[in-house]
Amino acid sequence: MPEKRQLLVDERRAAIMSLIEREASVQVADLSELLGISKVTIRSDLDALDRAGRLRRTHGGAVSLSQRVTASVQDTRVNVNVEAKRSVGQLAATLVPDGSSLFVDSGTTALELVRALEGRTGITIVTTDLTIADYVDRSLPFADVILLGGFLRKAHRYTAGHIARRALEDLRPDISFVCPTGYTVGRGLMTNYLEMGEMKRLALHCAPRTCVLFDASKVNASCLVRFGSLDEVDAVVMDHDPDGAIAAELGDEQGKLMLAVS
Repeated sequence: MPEKRQLLVDERRAAIMSLIEREASVQVADLSELLGISKVTIRSDLDALDRAGRLRRTHGGAVSLSQRVTASVQDTRVNVNVEAKRSVGQLAATLVPDGSSLFVDSGTTALELVRALEGRTGITIVTTDLTIADYVDRSLPFADVILLGGFLRKAHRYTAGHIARRALEDLRPDISFVCPTGYTVGRGLMTNYLEMGEMKRLALHCAPRTCVLFDASKVNASCLVRFGSLDEVDAVVMDHDPDGAIAAELGDEQGKLMLAVS
């Protein structure tokens, strides 16, 4: 009997590892529902796998050691506002037809967009984000990826600098998806790193159609560098608009605003 119980534990933990290597991150609640196991047992499995050095435990879940979430250094916690980012990514994916090319910015919201592209055919994704490029290579067999070279920002898993910008200047994707670190009402699209601000500024104008993606927590978040305004984009994709702040900023152009939760 003890031997059989150990086999069940091993199989369960193998299933967890298979999922986390495919998805890059997992949540306790999702694993509990998927495997039909209590949250207490899932937490115990994740703790054991963390101690064994096979994953890294986070608040509410775990992340893969080989596919760390891009913004783990930029965010105070890994997997902040996961559901909001997922809803934004899924809504943004509806703007991507088969056969299109797109620039995809770096970050966790951008990664959710790419995950939502499963099933698309003939698409080409241009990105500076190593995690996104790796995900396309592993999980989107009918998509190609162009990874822009340049300076690799330490511990952030994306490239920046003049080499990356020069590479993007030679390309003309159909759609550009840009993810600001924040949006300051009355000021514009913001980030915290000057080199990334330059890259995002170029990304706003590299394609005939530009969409910015951010969840509601980014509105009036503290940021240092302004790189653009809503006047420069064709669509704003959010989970919801807190206090109607973005609609008010858009004024007569409220048709640009796409909300996953109305």
